[in-house]
Amino acid sequence: QVQLVESGGGLVQAGGSLRLSCAASGRSFSNYAVGWFRQPPGKEREFVAAVAWSGGITFYTDYTDSVRGRFTISRDNAKNTVYLQMNSLKPEDTAVYYCAARRQSRPRVGVDDYDYWGQGTQVTVSS
Repeated sequence: QVQLVESGGGLVQAGGSLRLSCAASGRSFSNYAVGWFRQPPGKEREFVAAVAWSGGITFYTDYTDSVRGRFTISRDNAKNTVYLQMNSLKPEDTAVYYCAARRQSRPRVGVDDYDYWGQGTQVTVSS
């Protein structure tokens, strides 16, 4: 089992930045793909970004088009933590952000493709 805990959400003005963290416990991320998803108010949960690695080296990252160039997903091996750096935030980025892990090294963009989920952290971007 893997337990995931997100942190770092909050209220920020448009154009600002936040860094979300996803800390894993129970077992290592080492062979799991990890993704970030978000659920805007009244909408379905959607893919944001994903990262995969092997042998401690990141070999794959992917982003949804609306965040590419603004968000960066990364990982800290020593802390067993995945981050989502969010820059140039827009009001439409407002959502609950979730971290998810998949028991395979290859990432996917579908909600149903992930096995473990955190509780979510709220990000609100004011205009």
